[in-house]
Amino acid sequence: MKQLAKYSNQAYALMRIVTGFMFLFHGVQKIFGILADFQPPIGSQHWFGGIIELICGLLVMIGLQTRWAAFLASGTMAVAYFQFHWQFRLGSEFFPAVNKGELAALYCFVFLCIACHGGVTWCLDKKE
Repeated sequence: MKQLAKYSNQAYALMRIVTGFMFLFHGVQKIFGILADFQPPIGSQHWFGGIIELICGLLVMIGLQTRWAAFLASGTMAVAYFQFHWQFRLGSEFFPAVNKGELAALYCFVFLCIACHGGVTWCLDKKE
């Protein structure tokens, strides 16, 4: 397993790039209606969420202003989880597998991790 450790920066960069791309695509779906059944009205909370997904996803993917973009994306996903999935209900609705908030919760913590680490490698950020 020690051989894998020398590739930790590259594995992290791949996680950052793929996560940013998938988040970006959620924004593309909301803003442009591509491969989506629903396109939120301009100016609505869902539309602003789509703008954040689009811009922050792109920035995280290319590694530009990575910490700020990931921090904003993490907060956005925390709001999405609490406001739209959990809704402070008790009982079985507390669990992400039941309230369908698994992706929002996972994105929240992955982006928090990215915000703490920054771009690291294969990014446009200056070396920190």
